[in-house]
Amino acid sequence: MTSAEAEWLLMVDGAARGNPGEAGCGAVICDGGGKVVKELCRYLGKTTNNVAEYEALLMGLEALIAMGKKKIRVQSDSELLVRQLNGQYRVRDPKLQMLFERARSLLRHFDRCTIVHVRREANKAADKLANRGIDDALKNRHAG
Repeated sequence: MTSAEAEWLLMVDGAARGNPGEAGCGAVICDGGGKVVKELCRYLGKTTNNVAEYEALLMGLEALIAMGKKKIRVQSDSELLVRQLNGQYRVRDPKLQMLFERARSLLRHFDRCTIVHVRREANKAADKLANRGIDDALKNRHAG
């Protein structure tokens, strides 16, 4: 199987210190062999943890689309995000509805996509990046 045909892994996580509170998102992209090829993080300002989870997903999906990948597996420790995207839960919150629709639109770019829930322990790399997004922004704020 060539790397273009292999299923790529996207690990996503959002973090909010307070809910709502200072928030960030993180994503890790691994190739078909499990090697980390990209790490992404971003500060989101003050928002909820659920918004941060969706922002992490969107950030990762956009990166995979830019990389031209077509077969992906998304893992998240957010049961809400996974169940909403898999059609098990309805999206009631208007802010989440907009993010959900954007995610569904991006997911159409892939030939195959599996979205799975994992335990927090299996998502530590993405969690670390989500928190780095917050830490870097707060550090820069205090340094400036």
